[in-house]
Amino acid sequence: MTAPRLLFLVPYFGRWPFWMPFFLQSCRFNPDVQWLFFTDCGTPPDAPDNVRFRAMSFADYCALVSARLGIDFRPQSPYKLCDLKPALGHVHADELEGFDFWGFSDIDLVYGDLRGYFSAERLQRFDLLSTHERRVSGHLCLLRNNARMREAFMQVPGWQAKLASSEHNAFDEGAFSRLFIRHKSWPAPLRRLADACNPWRRCSEFVEAFSTPNGRVAWLDGSFDFPRRWIWQRGQLRNDRDGTRQFPYFHFIGWKCDAWPAHGEHELSGDAALAAQDAWSITPQGFREV
Repeated sequence: MTAPRLLFLVPYFGRWPFWMPFFLQSCRFNPDVQWLFFTDCGTPPDAPDNVRFRAMSFADYCALVSARLGIDFRPQSPYKLCDLKPALGHVHADELEGFDFWGFSDIDLVYGDLRGYFSAERLQRFDLLSTHERRVSGHLCLLRNNARMREAFMQVPGWQAKLASSEHNAFDEGAFSRLFIRHKSWPAPLRRLADACNPWRRCSEFVEAFSTPNGRVAWLDGSFDFPRRWIWQRGQLRNDRDGTRQFPYFHFIGWKCDAWPAHGEHELSGDAALAAQDAWSITPQGFREV
């Protein structure tokens, strides 16, 4: 079976975070997956060939969104772009020729073996693949490149006002999620029946990939005892708690928000050459040698 072609669309404005070399190294070891950034941050040094950068200002990007969506999109902060994620396939439809799936992704993460997780068999079965069980995973999600999925966000009532609002309203994990996942408080048998009657849910996969520890989702064993060290080695990602099990990516938002602010960026990023090595680890103290 031919592997479907994947493209992640990532608008990002401001300045690159200190961990960008580690993010890019994890992209490098997924050579048959593509990333396209729209950014005013410049092209990072030694970026891999499968990551492209389209230079533009934030104002110009907002003007592009306004034209493509027919709304007045003029947020004060780039953080509002999180709401835009489900619409990126429509906004950038001209970039998707030849690709089977498009996706959105945050950059406060490192990737493992994406192809090992998003297998050709799974991609053949589903039109949307979320790595959370009960909502669209805003930090990484894949959607089939067809008109139905590029325009799925238009099924959300009042989507124009939600996206045009200058306030961030979690459109991706909230209103857009409810197109697929409904009646979360219902007993499981009734939820399964509702899912079976929902054509959007029937063509989508919502499976917990355990990629975002230190949050509200319990870990593999049902506890809140999370890994304390993640190890990246030549495109393979594991941790100090789950033996040889591999993970598609590690979303380190918990440590970024809670543990890392107590440290300086230089301390967190470790040796300047560390990201280029074949292996490194991620800890509450930042990036370290294995």
